[in-house]
Amino acid sequence: MSPEKHFLEWQTSQTYAESIAPVLGQLYRQKGVEVILFGKTLVNATTIDIIKAHRVAKRYIGCSLTVEQTQPIIHHLINMDLSPCRIDVGRLAHTFWDSNEDTHGLDDFLQTALKGSLEDDPMTEPRDVVLYGFGRIGRLLTRLLVDKSGPGYPLRLRAIVVRGGKEGDLEKRASLLRRDSVHGQFNGSIVIDHERKAIIVNGNYIQVIYANKPQDVDYSTFGIKDALVVDNTGVWRDTEGLSQHLTCKGTKKVLLTAPGKGEIKNVVFGVNEDVIDHEDTIISAASCTTNAITPVLKAVHDKFGVLFGHIETVHSFTNDQNLIDNFHTGDRRGRAASLNMVLTSTGAAKAVAKAMPEMAGKLTGNAIRVPTPNVSMAVMNLQLEQCTDKEALNAYLREIALSSRLSAQIDFTDSTEVVSTDLVGSRYPGVVDGVATIAQENRAILYIWYDNEFGYSCQVVHCMEQMMGVRYKTYPYV
Repeated sequence: MSPEKHFLEWQTSQTYAESIAPVLGQLYRQKGVEVILFGKTLVNATTIDIIKAHRVAKRYIGCSLTVEQTQPIIHHLINMDLSPCRIDVGRLAHTFWDSNEDTHGLDDFLQTALKGSLEDDPMTEPRDVVLYGFGRIGRLLTRLLVDKSGPGYPLRLRAIVVRGGKEGDLEKRASLLRRDSVHGQFNGSIVIDHERKAIIVNGNYIQVIYANKPQDVDYSTFGIKDALVVDNTGVWRDTEGLSQHLTCKGTKKVLLTAPGKGEIKNVVFGVNEDVIDHEDTIISAASCTTNAITPVLKAVHDKFGVLFGHIETVHSFTNDQNLIDNFHTGDRRGRAASLNMVLTSTGAAKAVAKAMPEMAGKLTGNAIRVPTPNVSMAVMNLQLEQCTDKEALNAYLREIALSSRLSAQIDFTDSTEVVSTDLVGSRYPGVVDGVATIAQENRAILYIWYDNEFGYSCQVVHCMEQMMGVRYKTYPYV
């Protein structure tokens, strides 16, 4: 191919991508239809983002997929009477163009493939959400909820609850949301309403409520009703402590963004979200590490059987460690997080059993905190019931990542150059590093990357949607 042709192809891709971008926005804002491409959302994507998303299609389907092939499908969707849903245009395009040479049969194809969305009734009743705490997870949840906000998306972030209230507090909170050292600048507008103590984020009015304990808040005075309170402080992790939120007017349910204690259901979305009953008022979204390893463990166990295993977590440092040596109640955690690898314990291996009871007593675990601000890795050393090898195990996990119930929870990479910063912003709770896989007879070692902040926050949003009854189907069915 001549140098000029490369440039011409790129310009053509840009033209098609530029025509797609406004249609993607219309589908989401007007119909509540989120267009994805092999699991990656295209909503609010730039022209370059759209082209790049198409470039990685080859690793899923084994052949190239161009913007020119998806463009007519996306433009056709805007004229269909669709209910809110997620549509994987990558899967649709691959299936359609595999047996068609032009677009003559496109309408009939889409009518059949999207039949369920054409028949479903749209959900229009808003569901109020309150974030109790505004730390790392709270701010990322805000970004995600604001990014998803629109007429077709019922969850509405109505308020955040924080301690403080001193002069300049609103500006500080807004600044932390606007600028993030790890995840970059917020893509949008943030306006401060000093008079009503609120921030307006991309048009979303978010009340800032100052309180030192849950009982201090009456949400109904702000017009909030039957709200889901997402407690991301980690202060209370049992039923007694979290029930404090339910005594407040205007609340209905509580979701904890940490492992729950006692009888609280710990949910790893994609694995055991079906345990969430309509009557449940308190649910835990488990931990970032549990969300990273459990889907992969389930996939491996379903195919090969897991006899026992050890999970070693190489985890970025967190706020509960000290920046420099100082007193800490936890062993070793008082030593400088930015200077040391810190060996510590983790309950993630045992916590897996709450989502996968068949793993009870089969796993051990430890953690090493390392001097990086985000993105961690779980090393799973497993003894299997059936023998396998690296190629077979990787092929299976690659297929699971592409087309299975766990495709939104497991990603797969076979790049020999991937390092931790490349995974910042990954929406998957776990990414299998296929190059590093070791498998011999009935022994296997898997390396799983995970953005312990953003990937986990995406799982939390899935749990929020499940609790509030706003889970949308994905078409075509996997």
